Amino acid sequence: MTHDRLFEPFTWRSLTLANRIVMAPMTRSFSPNGLPTEDVVAYYRRRAEGGVGLIITEGTSVNRPGARNDPAVPHFHGLALPLWKRTLEAVHAVGGKIAPQLWHVGAARNRKLPAWQPGPIDSPSGIGLSGDRVGEPMTENDIADTFAAYSEAARMARQLGFDAVELHGAHGYLIDEFFFDVTNRRTDRWGGETVAQRSRFAAQLVREVRTAIGPDFPLILRISQWKSAHYDVKLARTPGEMGQWLEPLVEAGVDIFHCSQRRFWEAEFPGSDLNFAGWVRQVTGRPAITVGSVGLTGDFIAGTRGESSRPASLNELMRRLDRGDFDLVAVGRALIVNSDWPRLIRESRTAELKDFDPAALTTLH
Repeated sequence: MTHDRLFEPFTWRSLTLANRIVMAPMTRSFSPNGLPTEDVVAYYRRRAEGGVGLIITEGTSVNRPGARNDPAVPHFHGLALPLWKRTLEAVHAVGGKIAPQLWHVGAARNRKLPAWQPGPIDSPSGIGLSGDRVGEPMTENDIADTFAAYSEAARMARQLGFDAVELHGAHGYLIDEFFFDVTNRRTDRWGGETVAQRSRFAAQLVREVRTAIGPDFPLILRISQWKSAHYDVKLARTPGEMGQWLEPLVEAGVDIFHCSQRRFWEAEFPGSDLNFAGWVRQVTGRPAITVGSVGLTGDFIAGTRGESSRPASLNELMRRLDRGDFDLVAVGRALIVNSDWPRLIRESRTAELKDFDPAALTTLH
């Protein structure tokens, strides 16, 4: 099976990509005090040189005290902005495109750094993913300030010259906590019994970000069904529920959905082999990015447990991409160990692809 479709251009609004390959956002924690270093700049430049169509950065925190849970996760405000400007200039210099991922971790704490607390925890109801009490519910002022922090970060992304912006609305972090009935037990306008009602926080956030960036700047939203350590969660159990969840977000201004799945080849609903991205594209009519163990034999959860993965065939991925199930393909761990992964695939040099070893997560190269 050929890889031709993977290397066709993609255009949406002002975003034109040379190919369909996206670098997935991956937390690397190499930005001391929230400031990306020259090593971070070089890391992203190498992936652009290797042929990635669009780089989505690791999660970058918006300007709220509790937005990150690791002191080496980069900010996207203040002193970090000139350093991100340097990063995008390095990527653009070699013909790449780049979008920051804006992130607020919500009630998610870092198990490796349990004592590190940057500020009060923001969460819908003061409840964690396991239903435990972790703090107090966000007030209306907290919510308004959070909207403002995201909007300002997105506005700066456009002003600095980035090519798009992504909001992290997946994996049990703040935006996703509003979607999830375990963590969102509010009885005001930001809560409700249905996922459509619990989508109102995200929809308002998207509207305010859209106002800040204008009508033509591409806005990507990363979503997932699963949550960290809760892999069987389904916000939408049917295509109808998926529509109720996501259609308000399209109306609010989402351009592209980044659909996080542990294994891209798994069907999302019974009766069809469409994966998560395939259903999102069908339900919303918006372009979709698929992601989840692309190009590797093992999923990323196994990687966090110390398991290595070998390069894997792309035949199933290409079958689905050629069929039109999704528009873009995000590659994660394979790009950590193969900065030129797109070039090697395009030139049929797959024998040169390296295995993924979790030890690679301890360095930035």
